Amino acid sequence: MKTFWTISGLVAAALGVSAVLVLGHDAFTDSSSAEAQQAAQQAAQDLPWRIATQADGSSRVMGLALAEPGQGSTLADAHARWGDKMTVAVIAASNEVGSLEAFVDPMQAGFIGGKLVITAQATPEQIDAFKRSTQDVSFMESTTRQFKLSGEALQQALRAPILALGFIPQANLDEATVVARFGEPAERVKVSDELTHLLYPSLGLDIALSTQGKELLQYVAPAAFDSRLRAPLMLSAGSPPASAPAQP
Repeated sequence: MKTFWTISGLVAAALGVSAVLVLGHDAFTDSSSAEAQQAAQQAAQDLPWRIATQADGSSRVMGLALAEPGQGSTLADAHARWGDKMTVAVIAASNEVGSLEAFVDPMQAGFIGGKLVITAQATPEQIDAFKRSTQDVSFMESTTRQFKLSGEALQQALRAPILALGFIPQANLDEATVVARFGEPAERVKVSDELTHLLYPSLGLDIALSTQGKELLQYVAPAAFDSRLRAPLMLSAGSPPASAPAQP
């Protein structure tokens, strides 16, 4: 894909089930079992709004470290968490080289269900080799194809550094819910009457709110927010690159 944020085009068809995201407690039911308590603590850390940021511009989200390539998590780390629930593939339109991505669907982020999309770093040469290595090719939408990896190609792909995460919650999000969980955004970018992006540079987070489809939470290392999320969004929206304050 040309830019990570454009995955929002997949949101409308990604999940068909509607729900309401409640503002209840993060904690699960108390249990005397040490195992149950540990599982509950881990689940709480996986919640979409639990973003641990570091002074070096990195962050940790859903158990994965987002940082400069080579300093954060790899697809192997994600595979260690989700195993066979995770699919690794090259996603490419007919006029694109493509991108290396992984999918966990369904995925539990604490008590929030949804779909996780992981974007990893790979050179055009690596992506081309991955595409040529597999015959497991299917169409996702229009002319976009998925080249599912296995065997040696998969083992090579698992070494790739993770660049970004995209989480599509099964529950419907509205702006009031987002602000209650994440706080006021630094900036709002209205792409259309149906789509608005809430930007949180200090968290490395862009939340796309849609009135027609599903919402999308996009995470990158905070240090990479401008280059990986904001700049491509502004270019597509036809807005100037200079920062604008959030509207009350």
